[in-house]
Amino acid sequence: MSLDESRRRIERRRPRRRSVWQSPVLRFALGVVAAVFLLLLGISVGRALEDGPEPGGTQTNVRTIAPEQLPPAARTVTITVTD
Repeated sequence: MSLDESRRRIERRRPRRRSVWQSPVLRFALGVVAAVFLLLLGISVGRALEDGPEPGGTQTNVRTIAPEQLPPAARTVTITVTD
């Protein structure tokens, strides 16, 4: 008997293992988890759209502008007014 023949006999005797994904309980549990995830995702998107700003509304931006330094005057002019 050759090595190939003995290996074939051993392979025939072993029952084939079922894939983890073929388990009906696991497939059902994954389906439930996916359904809950999609439900929560839909709720969060709906709330985000509901909380958004109204189109065409007024938007006010407030910002503080720091004054810049002016260079010193090159010459001074004095004006005198008499009545």
